[in-house]
Amino acid sequence: MGDANHPDAAPLRLVRWTVSSGSNTHSRGAVIVEAGDHHWRATAEGNGAIDALYRAVDKALAEVLDGHPRLLAFDIHALGEGTDTTGVVTVRIAPPLVAGERGLGEYDGEARGPNVIAASIEAYLVALNAMLGEEHWQGAAE
Repeated sequence: MGDANHPDAAPLRLVRWTVSSGSNTHSRGAVIVEAGDHHWRATAEGNGAIDALYRAVDKALAEVLDGHPRLLAFDIHALGEGTDTTGVVTVRIAPPLVAGERGLGEYDGEARGPNVIAASIEAYLVALNAMLGEEHWQGAAE
């Protein structure tokens, strides 16, 4: 990713996602994430659509993250009334439990949109980008 303060540092970006979920089955999520010329893809199962997608992101970025980030807070709220309103998703993560500076800190992400599942993934990537933008994570996604 290069220097986080450098204008051409490439943040993680969601290219595509799909999820299947139901009352009598595990949820399965699939993601494609990119940063500059790097592309990662993975699928994972989880306890619901958002859990499956977060696990898929973690799996796709396993070589970058060196473990699973810890989800400390997750909140969805509506900006208006009705089912077609915009939802705001906020997340707070901590890095994977590893020794040294890479295991420290808390990072926030927020995204909004009419689809709260899409906003949930975007908020997670905002938080991951904040974490990976730290000097001690420099070069992790290269």
